[in-house]
Amino acid sequence: MPAADIAAPVPLPNFAAALKERKSARILAIGSSSTAGVGATSNGKTYPSQLEAILETALKGVDIQIINRGVSGEVAEIAAERIPSEVAINKPDLVLWQLGTNDALLRISPEEFEATVRSTIRWLKENKIDIVLVGMQYTPRLARDANSTAIRGSLQRAASAENVLYVRRYDAMRFISQTHANLELLSRDNFHLNDLGYQCMAEHVAHAVIVGAFVKNARPVGN
Repeated sequence: MPAADIAAPVPLPNFAAALKERKSARILAIGSSSTAGVGATSNGKTYPSQLEAILETALKGVDIQIINRGVSGEVAEIAAERIPSEVAINKPDLVLWQLGTNDALLRISPEEFEATVRSTIRWLKENKIDIVLVGMQYTPRLARDANSTAIRGSLQRAASAENVLYVRRYDAMRFISQTHANLELLSRDNFHLNDLGYQCMAEHVAHAVIVGAFVKNARPVGN
């Protein structure tokens, strides 16, 4: 997928400061089955595990620790409720929040969804923690679903209004599906990702995070 289409560059100032000052960073990965790794053949093939390896290879001399707190089936409201406690326990410099698919499937109101996302983003900013929103996955089933389209729109509006990094996973997966029909990204249930799907997801998130870490003139939130 064209790199410019994965995510528009947005600074990650607190993550960048951790890399510069400590040569290390802690990342909290939170979300549903795509974060937990349903469909992966091992823990090492989940997207957070593959992402950690990619970042440490790309950011030589830097220690990256990714804490995976994905919960299969979780919606945004429940994730938002546990983010403060996860932050208190793990003290991350950056939160990767994968969300939206379950909210669409469970017919959560797009307005309620957007309000939850925006209030959580603001809380993280107040606590000087960067956030990356990792968007919904693409499947033919979701492509035909009106509520899925509405939730995706809400997520994009929230990211734009709050000026946070948004990884357009749906668009990336759709691009791969349309241009590389021989690449299978889904597991046997035709819904959850397989190892290759998680690899692509990790690569897309890694690209967005690395670009965000080196956007010029980034300053830690609150400084």
